Amino acid sequence: MDFFSDIAKQAITVALMVSAPMLLGSLIMGIMVSIFQAVTQINEQTLSFIPKILVIVGALVLAAPWMSDQLTTFTRELIISIPDLITR
Repeated sequence: MDFFSDIAKQAITVALMVSAPMLLGSLIMGIMVSIFQAVTQINEQTLSFIPKILVIVGALVLAAPWMSDQLTTFTRELIISIPDLITR
C-alpha cells in the first residue's frame, strides 16, 4: 500500500511542478492588471483576460522542454517500477 501512496504523492508533486510556471505567471499578471485597474479606475472585466492568456502561452512555450522532461522522467520511473509492484 505504501507503493501506491508514494506513486500518488509523486504524481501530485509532478503535476504541481509542471503547472506552476503557468499558474505563477497568471497570478503575477492578474495582480499587475488589478493594480493598473485600481490606479486608473478602469473596471473592465475583460481587460485581464488577454494579458493572462499571453503570459500563460509564453510560460508554456518557455517551460515546455522542462515540463516534458519532468513528465517523461516520472513516466519512465513509473514504468520501471512495475516489476517491483508485481514482486510484492
